[in-house]
Amino acid sequence: MERHYQAVLRNIRVTPRKARLVVDLVRGMPVSQALDALRATNKKAAPLVSKLIQSAMANATGTATVDVDRLVVSEAFVNEGQKLKRFLPRAQGRATQVKKRSSHIIIKLAEI
Repeated sequence: MERHYQAVLRNIRVTPRKARLVVDLVRGMPVSQALDALRATNKKAAPLVSKLIQSAMANATGTATVDVDRLVVSEAFVNEGQKLKRFLPRAQGRATQVKKRSSHIIIKLAEI
């Protein structure tokens, strides 16, 4: 039976579409390679995902004796969080709704 160690980041102010670009980059990678790839990535979500992977590693080492070098990002996905609804003034007294999106990022590590 394979154990999973996870970390979750909720309601982060990055759109899910942009966060998925970063998460798709590291899915399936060993942890050390994933952290190196995230350091080289110039996206807003990259440092957030990096910290999330480090948090999942800390969860793994805190709950069981796990070799950190054998950990792999087995699952990584982004769900849509709540939307902040704001209004933008338009011509002739009208207003347009602007949805400021947020994300829930979930990272699961497994030992190979």
